[in-house]
Amino acid sequence: MLLGVNIDHVATLRNARGGKEPDVIQAAYICEQNGGTSITTHLREDRRHIKDEDVRTLIKTISTKLNLEMAMAEDIQKIALEIKPHSICLVPEKRQEITTEGGLDVAGQLDKVTEFIAPLLNAGIIVSLFIDPEKKQVEASAKTGAQFIEMHTGAYSEAYGTDKEEAEFQKLKTSAKLAQDMGLNVNAGHGLNYENVHRMHEIPGLYELNIGHSIISRAVFTGLPEAVRKMADLIK
Repeated sequence: MLLGVNIDHVATLRNARGGKEPDVIQAAYICEQNGGTSITTHLREDRRHIKDEDVRTLIKTISTKLNLEMAMAEDIQKIALEIKPHSICLVPEKRQEITTEGGLDVAGQLDKVTEFIAPLLNAGIIVSLFIDPEKKQVEASAKTGAQFIEMHTGAYSEAYGTDKEEAEFQKLKTSAKLAQDMGLNVNAGHGLNYENVHRMHEIPGLYELNIGHSIISRAVFTGLPEAVRKMADLIK
């Protein structure tokens, strides 16, 4: 498995005081140097952390791949088509949420999703859909033309260490196999940390894990290089 490091919360810390510190561009460089195989950022409609200038600079400076998380918003689509990241991950977005609360309802808006991602696919950008591990969402995703899904691992992460863990984990494992059988590549992320990430090895064929909050949190105490190296070692 590969490790995509989400650096959004480096920007959250920067924005708390304004100015340029900590520098998200430097953070991306450190992540790449210590085992990160891609850099993920979520350019939200409210720009609460990552800013337009951040993604425009990252696309010019990083040596790995930029994965741009985005909602179905025309202004963000326009930026993606301008900078042409390696990949985008389409996510749901609500202004009042603290973090992404669930997967994209592809099944309930199949035509809209298919139409929205078409220009991105035509531009040569790899498209992933961030979905809950449900049969109907996997099947709908396969109809859109997207090459990837990213399974929302939040429910598993919250259930880890409880009697609900196994049921939530099996949803991930079953959905991954179904997606792969339907020709989709499979990533996963949300809520994964140093304690629960090991079970992702039990899901055959997972391509990349996108992890941010846990890494940045650990970095407060250990430094970013060690935090990234430790997670990279755990998912190898």
